[in-house]
Amino acid sequence: MSAHSEDLSARVRQRIAGSAVPVTPAAIVSAVRAEPTAAVLGDTAVLRMADRVHDDLVGAGPLAPLLADPQVTDVLVNGTRVWVDRGEGLRQVAVPVGSVDDVRRLAQRLTAAAGRRLDDGCPYADARLPDGTRLHAVLPPVATDGPYLSLRTFRQRPFTLDELVRQGTVPRPVAPVLAAVVAARLAYLVTGGTGSGKTTLLNTLLGLVPATERIVLVEDAAELHPVHPHVVGLQARTANVEGSGAVGLSDLVRQALRMRPDRLVVGECRGAEVVDLLAALNTGHDGGAGTLHANTPADVPARLEALGLLGGLPRAALHAQVAAALQVLLQVRRGSRGRVLESICLLLPEGPERLVTVVPVWIRSRGLGLAGRALATLLRDRGVAVPPILCEPWPGSAGPA
Repeated sequence: MSAHSEDLSARVRQRIAGSAVPVTPAAIVSAVRAEPTAAVLGDTAVLRMADRVHDDLVGAGPLAPLLADPQVTDVLVNGTRVWVDRGEGLRQVAVPVGSVDDVRRLAQRLTAAAGRRLDDGCPYADARLPDGTRLHAVLPPVATDGPYLSLRTFRQRPFTLDELVRQGTVPRPVAPVLAAVVAARLAYLVTGGTGSGKTTLLNTLLGLVPATERIVLVEDAAELHPVHPHVVGLQARTANVEGSGAVGLSDLVRQALRMRPDRLVVGECRGAEVVDLLAALNTGHDGGAGTLHANTPADVPARLEALGLLGGLPRAALHAQVAAALQVLLQVRRGSRGRVLESICLLLPEGPERLVTVVPVWIRSRGLGLAGRALATLLRDRGVAVPPILCEPWPGSAGPA
């Protein structure tokens, strides 16, 4: 933007700030047209200027175009440097965010609009923007070279399973396996690292749930919006500035059980709520789902153990609950070419102590695994047709039983 446009934008912002008029698009357009130098601007230029002023006043300011880009998943600001992830790793981009003070004011305005506090007394905050974008901000001196802003974008339209196949996230022969897991009402966890696409895959699979079933979502931040006619969501609430009013995921899981869920979904298991989820899935609520941070499927039992201890559940009891409540793991990974389904595994109890172990059904780099037969049996027992890929010869045998 030219210096003239910057001056005009600044004057319009001052005009809006000095008036008692609500900050609406119409009010901003009127304020732009009221500027003498705006007389030479055409309608397109006026609307473009109004959009810029709106972003500066109530939106994400200079970051707004990045957040509007459908390919952008993350926007990171380190002081005055901006980094963007479009699915192929972080790249630094030239965005005029202004000075460090400008970035600080932007962070404070965004968090304040979401009802959060961000200042020297509370130098970090989580917030959710009106479009669903998640914001985390940290101010100096905690942020040594800050302020630091981390924004995770949210896309309104979930992908269909066919779309995930076309873009290479899910191999075409494996897609019927995912659909069969949902149809058989097997309980599953989508696992993977940060930004690996767990929520994207879970959103897609929930869209496969029959329209006659009711899905109850429990989330720390409302990110799941599956294409389904009967979805109700519960969102956790943080404490207010006085330190009261918090509502945690464990409380919400217990409330969800009273809401007649056909499918109970916990958006992300990260604490003691995993105990309540396992208890719920062990009381006749088949087909539940959730996401869990885990770098590899083999890490999942230990991760569940750690979370179970937070809820006061001993190791042996935790494994017994997991063995009865959860069947399938879907591991996703973010690579240089995007996010992909890395493996499908079963959670099976083994050994005299009946501890749950992870046995692969399918691995992207190897094909069918040792648990393929077990998954085929689970599907068959629940009256669901076995996908063709599970009818291929099992490793170490001449063919399927």
